This record gives sequence, structure tokens and C-alpha cells, in this order.
Amino acid sequence: MDTNRKAYIITGPTSGIGRITAFELAKHGTVVLVGRDRKKLDELQNSIVKKGQHAVSVVCDLQEIASVRCAAQEIIDLRLPIAGLLNNAGVMQMRATKNSLGWDTTFATNHLGPFALTEALAPYLPDGANVVFVASGVEDPNRKPAKAAGFRGGRYISAEASARGEWKPGGAKNPGLDAYATSKQAILAATLAFARENPRLRFNALEPGFTPNTGLARDANGFLKFLANYILPLFAPHIKYWSTPGRAGRLSAKVLTDESGRTGVYFDEKGHPMHPSMLVQDLKFQDRVVAETRALLASVHSK
Repeated sequence: MDTNRKAYIITGPTSGIGRITAFELAKHGTVVLVGRDRKKLDELQNSIVKKGQHAVSVVCDLQEIASVRCAAQEIIDLRLPIAGLLNNAGVMQMRATKNSLGWDTTFATNHLGPFALTEALAPYLPDGANVVFVASGVEDPNRKPAKAAGFRGGRYISAEASARGEWKPGGAKNPGLDAYATSKQAILAATLAFARENPRLRFNALEPGFTPNTGLARDANGFLKFLANYILPLFAPHIKYWSTPGRAGRLSAKVLTDESGRTGVYFDEKGHPMHPSMLVQDLKFQDRVVAETRALLASVHSK
């Protein structure tokens, strides 16, 4: 393994947007592939190596904080010159499940895990390194496309309540949509708080656009999966706010490898700055999410 090449970490690299992003990042340096499935990671790593590029795999289940901390230490021990961290992995469940701590899987995977991974790695990242979180416009209750799809915005009460799978009332008909929107609301707020807290690093977020065939909703029924994988992608390039895995993957890699020094920016599916919800723009809310998340993660030490 070449320890002199720039290295980029990506979570969730084995499918959808993440897979394409991984191949794009391999053009810029060594890619650290972080995911749950060793077999899939090895397959992707081998595909990258066959192209004459460099990759290394680290197994990590983002919904399990113990796994996240072990993976972070494994990455640190690689002693690679990390230039960027892309928190790409995510899940949207139609039926709620819990992790080993009894925490909501969606909130743990989309917010708590990426938060914990970033906090563990941040002290070891060089000055100017980029940290990018894949967010979602569905956190904004006033975003029309999200409302049309059944979302009612993030429903954040507190980090502890979210971990229990509790959301503010008045949300979507399917609580899975509230879980997803709230997890994205929380991680977006944390991104903006991190940017203010730590000027040594660059923290940005990305809304990749509605990308139907990414495997995000793994537990959807067969008909919806068929629509997402074969029908909707045909229309995606021609509809506002929509995207494709290829386009989103290239954009993700571009944002992560950007050397302009920008921080605290929320990019849309075209790479332009966009505004989050009014709640996420509130600095007090950003700070509260970070403080509550840190307190919740600290409690895991005693478990």
C-alpha cells in the first residue's frame, strides 16, 4: 500500500452512488472503503486494483457505535495521508428496527454513526482536510418535492428521543419517512456546527438529488423496487431535483476533492449552495444537536 498517496475515506461504497464515487475517488488517490459486507468490499477493492489504482477495505457497521470506533482506530492505524472523509452511507426503512443498543436503526446509521466516525477521525486529519456528509432536502418541511413524496420534514425532539424512535407529532403517514428526514436534519445541523467549531478542517454537506435506483429503501416491496430500479431512472435526468447515481457520484467526488477551502456549505444536486430548513439554519439548534449527540454517544462507554 502506497502511504505517500492522498487517501480518501468513503462509507457505503459498495452500491449506488457510493460505488461510483469510490471509482471516481480512486483517480485521485488511495480509497479507504468502509462498509458492512466484507465480501462486497473485497469485490470492489479488487475491481479498483485491476484498474491499476489503490484501495483498502475496513469493515464497519455504522449503526453500531462499537463497530464505528473499532473501524476508526483501524483507519488511524493505516497511517495514510487522509485528504477527505465522505460520510455517504445511509438507510431509509419503511418498518422500524433497532440496533444492539435499542436505538432506531435509521437514526443510528444516518446520524449517530457518521457523527461518531467523524469525531474519532477528526484529530488525525491534516489541516485543510475535507469532511463531507450526504444530507437530504427532505429534512425541510417546506421543500415542495419532499412534501409531494409524503415527507413532512425533520421531526427532531432530542438525540435521545430520536434514538428511541420518537419524533414530533404531525409528521408523515409512514413513520419511516420521519425517521429518515430527522436523521438527515440532525446530521446537516451537525455539519454546520462542526464547520464553526473546527476551522482547521473543512465541513460541508451535499444533497445529491432524488436518485431512485440507489438501494436506499432496501425493505420496500417488490413493485416499488421495480419502479425505482427500472422505470424512474429513465426520467431522472430530465426532472428538477432528480439525479442519477453516475451524476451524483461524480459530484460527490468533486466536492470531496475540492481544494478551494470552502466550509459550512450545503451543496445541491448541481453543486450549487442551497439553504437548509429554517430550523437547521438556527445556530442554537445546530449546537444543541451536537451537544445532545455527544452526550448520547458518551453514554455508550458504560454499556
